[in-house]
Amino acid sequence: MLQPLAYNPPAHNKLEILYQDKHLIALNKPGGLLSVPGRGDDKQDCMLSRLQLEYPQALVIHRLDMPTSGLLMFALNKEMQKHMNMLFEKKKIYKQYIAKVHGVLRENMGLINQPLITDWINRPKQKIDYKHGKPSQTRFTLLSTDEENNSIVKLEPVTGRSHQLRVHMSSLGHPILGDELYGTRQTRNACQRLLLHAEKINFIHPLIHKQININCHVDFI
Repeated sequence: MLQPLAYNPPAHNKLEILYQDKHLIALNKPGGLLSVPGRGDDKQDCMLSRLQLEYPQALVIHRLDMPTSGLLMFALNKEMQKHMNMLFEKKKIYKQYIAKVHGVLRENMGLINQPLITDWINRPKQKIDYKHGKPSQTRFTLLSTDEENNSIVKLEPVTGRSHQLRVHMSSLGHPILGDELYGTRQTRNACQRLLLHAEKINFIHPLIHKQININCHVDFI
């Protein structure tokens, strides 16, 4: 098992609310902040605990990796939590991420189809395993390149496995910059944070039956 990195969450100033109604709230989670409490007293500061200071009734719907920034939704009642969990299970929620990765992609777009499983010896890392892994697919689209030969890519997860986007991009030889788990020494030290951001979520609101489109600005492009 890998030694956990020291947890140094960013300072809490105020919630950045991206969308809110009486059933649901969406926030911009800073990179470096846990989505939900971790193990130990030092890991209780998280997006959920900060939200519950103002909305004690808030409930978890989904999560983002601690180093990933961007759009994170919470239910404001148990009925909404149940309905949103069902939408996620049925893959009726569209999610879009933006990442800055090492190198220039050979193809402008494609589908990564690599089954994933927990690497128990090195957990929390995940690994590709064609025999025992769970089906995992990610669509990628090259958006641009920079003068340092890095690429900005749009990532659309078809499935929602742990660390999926990070493992899949690393498997192509294009690890996400700043990735401590799946990058090389060069790409880990390329920046101070993981350059992966949850940018967009679209779905039909299960209680008011309207199309909901939520966007979250990317700060590294």
